[in-house]
Amino acid sequence: MAAVMTTRLSRIALCLFAGALTLGFAGAARCASASDSQARGSDAKVMASIETPADVTSARPTVRRQAASAKGPYYVDFRARTAASWGHAFVWYGKTSERAVEVAGLTPAGDVKEYVLGYFTFVPSETGASYGDLDPEYLTAHYKVYLNEADAKRVFAYIKRLKDSSPVWNAEITNCTGFIGDIAEFMGLKTPSRWTRPEAYVNELKALNNGRQVVRLSE
Repeated sequence: MAAVMTTRLSRIALCLFAGALTLGFAGAARCASASDSQARGSDAKVMASIETPADVTSARPTVRRQAASAKGPYYVDFRARTAASWGHAFVWYGKTSERAVEVAGLTPAGDVKEYVLGYFTFVPSETGASYGDLDPEYLTAHYKVYLNEADAKRVFAYIKRLKDSSPVWNAEITNCTGFIGDIAEFMGLKTPSRWTRPEAYVNELKALNNGRQVVRLSE
């Protein structure tokens, strides 16, 4: 009898825990879903200003643009934004002279159910733009580094391979910070633990590399 009662209590506790997760992560799942109207396919370019709140200055904008161009004609911008739970980490990448940017990030494909299940098992993923990735008001941290053309081709090709070879998402193992961390490691950057929350991850990534702004890939 005691064993039966223990089993029933365990099942009740599990149901309550799952319900709490569903309520807590419902908004995050909607934010993480790449099926929103802003996501136009995992490989499609999206239009957005490449200026972020951390980049924009009120004085001498022409000088700022010239300085960015001198650092390199291409860039990868490691970014974090708000969500209903822990937030989301992703990258913008492209050419400094263009407003069209590519977006790459690892999110669960679907909505609330897939997001919650992703805390217990692997669920199908999406790797393009998700809701909020293009909105500056959701941005919590970013770290932009510049590349020359030859290195950019290698890095952008790696990002495409990573997107094509990331079919599943899991909150602990194959998550968004691990995804952008793989990109950073390929570029020769030092990376934090993949279990660091997105905003802290991007800030730590910048600190670990002393705010380095130009990357040269080793041969």
